[in-house]
Amino acid sequence: MKLTKKTILDTVRERPDFYDNKKLARALGVKGDDRRELRQLLRTLVEDGALKKSDRKTFREADALPGVMVIKATHLDDGDLMGEPESWKGDGAAPKLLIRDSGPTGGKRGKRDQRDTLSVGDRALCRIKVRENGDIIASVMKKLGAGPTENLGVLYKGGRGWRIQPVSKKARHDYKPVRVPDDAEDQDLVKFRSSRKNQGDLRLAEITEIIGSALGGKSASIISLHENDIETVFPDAVIEEAKSLTLPEIGGPREDLRDLPLVTIDPVDAKDFDDAIFARPDESGKNKGGWICWVAIADVSAFVTTGSELDKTARRRGNSVYLPDAVVPMLPHELSSDLCSLRPHEDRACLAVRMVFDKTGVKLRHTFKRGIMRSHARLTYRQAQDAFEGRAGDEAEPVLDILQNIYAAYATLKKGRDTRAPLAIELPERRVHVNDKGEVTKITLRDRFDAHKLIEEFMVQANVCAAESLSEKKTPSIVRLHEEPSREKLGGLVDFLPALGLKFSLGERTTTARFNKLLEQAEQKDLSETVSMAVLRSQSQANYSVGKGGHFGLNLTHYTHFTSPIRRYADLIVHRALIDAFDLGEDGMDKESQSRLQEIAEHISATERKAMVAERDAKDRYVAAYLADRVGAEFDARITGATKFGLFITLKETGADGLIPARSLGHEYFAFNEKTKALVGVESGDTYKFGRAIKVKLEEATPVTGGLIFEMVSKPEKGKPPKRNHRSASSGRSRGAKHKRKRR
Repeated sequence: MKLTKKTILDTVRERPDFYDNKKLARALGVKGDDRRELRQLLRTLVEDGALKKSDRKTFREADALPGVMVIKATHLDDGDLMGEPESWKGDGAAPKLLIRDSGPTGGKRGKRDQRDTLSVGDRALCRIKVRENGDIIASVMKKLGAGPTENLGVLYKGGRGWRIQPVSKKARHDYKPVRVPDDAEDQDLVKFRSSRKNQGDLRLAEITEIIGSALGGKSASIISLHENDIETVFPDAVIEEAKSLTLPEIGGPREDLRDLPLVTIDPVDAKDFDDAIFARPDESGKNKGGWICWVAIADVSAFVTTGSELDKTARRRGNSVYLPDAVVPMLPHELSSDLCSLRPHEDRACLAVRMVFDKTGVKLRHTFKRGIMRSHARLTYRQAQDAFEGRAGDEAEPVLDILQNIYAAYATLKKGRDTRAPLAIELPERRVHVNDKGEVTKITLRDRFDAHKLIEEFMVQANVCAAESLSEKKTPSIVRLHEEPSREKLGGLVDFLPALGLKFSLGERTTTARFNKLLEQAEQKDLSETVSMAVLRSQSQANYSVGKGGHFGLNLTHYTHFTSPIRRYADLIVHRALIDAFDLGEDGMDKESQSRLQEIAEHISATERKAMVAERDAKDRYVAAYLADRVGAEFDARITGATKFGLFITLKETGADGLIPARSLGHEYFAFNEKTKALVGVESGDTYKFGRAIKVKLEEATPVTGGLIFEMVSKPEKGKPPKRNHRSASSGRSRGAKHKRKRR
């Protein structure tokens, strides 16, 4: 082989970070005096920047990846597991790699221990190979442990130097950075990795990224999104694809529905409108007192086709995320608030269901249609409610007759709902108002009108139609599954109810009607909010699944999500399945997606939970910032949870959640009673129990974590000192005395 720069580069490219001088000489057949020429060529290639020489004196192309790297699995792309180098110090963004399981030994496929298979978030030592088409393959050699976790914190400078305060509520201490970047500033929000080394009483940490100032507006949302690893920026290819899309034409399976007087009813601050409704009396003569109701949903599947860049991104995100001051959409603005949004007086693609109900609210039949619609009005819940009550404003007046019919139809549908008796939990919902500077201006209770309940019932019925149709047609899709409460969770509810003068037997069949009866009894005792929270906590968590599944809370045997494809990937899957089931076009579900439905269902269930955590965390941080200047003030509150380390409470004024540490309840030791969900004084028997209305004082507010610490102002309820023999009484006094000494 002739010795040239090209032959050297070609050889190194095959096995980067493998060849040193001697191995290269053997691979190239270089002997004797020719070795001097090889060393000279290698020196030139390094000086020119074509090759890099490692500490182990091996060579690789300057722009090539090492032959072996630690890879972290980051996401699924059309079912393929993707990853990136755990530690990337190259130019530009970290490369995306396709992870392949090499099998148990020698790269041969075979049975592999289930514990060794990789999932999103796992790490592995991988062999790297670049295909001719540019794809980078990471073949798994060995699965690794969790490795150093990347955390989020605030960098600050105090009297003892630089420190990092983690943003997580679970963090128990600050960190000392090993090195502070030159461009870092006090109160910067940073990503960091904890080391296993300490300096004095502080754990050392490495700063991996500076995100921005933690003092700026909207920092609560920025922290919550980063901490929950929520993608916020769309790739350029996705934006370009969205900009290139246009409205489909009428024809084929797509009907002209523009004369149908559909209207949208949404929150005042809604940015996207994905559902519209209409109702009129059934005048067929065969269904006296019955109604024909329409629900039209934005036809996202007409624009987001399987395998497209838009589809990959939407699947990865799983859903939109709604924060007090921002929305992180599942789809780019060009679709979510423009081409797919059912804006008034504009032609829009839709997938609609026509439903026929009898005079008792029972659905007789339904039909799905695909078409082009035009919303005749955009109303807020308040505007619709005013129209229902005879106070139609300028926006509602042109469609007043339509609104009156819709409201009359709802009265009939409500009869069916009341007969069905879904779980009737009504808890107050609070809205955090944030201005352009990222400051909380006020916290208000969200209105709860008949207009809200009307839209909810129309959407529930449309979702039922979708689930029933797909089940009847035996079309593979995703269902919304909400199972009965587990006996274990019900046991917790049953144990504490007697303390409130209520009971719920485990011996009888668990039904929503029984829960509703309990809630009615609680309302009579002015315990509605307390018992509603307890019942809610006893329920199973809803998720997405494949196959047959019902919804316990709604008391329905068939249920799925069909009505919000702009913000939920599950609904987009259901739309594609309906297109297949009713032959409504060529843009239904592909075979690959069908084969991966359970995998998709698990993924979007996880993204939904992640979004819920981010939304709650952002709200907690904004509320903590809002209350930070009211430290020392007293508030009315209610005990919403009890544990061995303290009481969880919720403020009546703002709905803010906080903690009263058990150690602050007084000199007496308070022990947790699992059965009654209360903290009980071991000497006096005095009690702080779940659900009690109390007064508290704010001791500490930490906006960066959203943490609120309170002190109890109210006295405990008087109890009876527990009966104990001499030995146990002595033990109790000893424990209490020990606690007193500690507090002094």
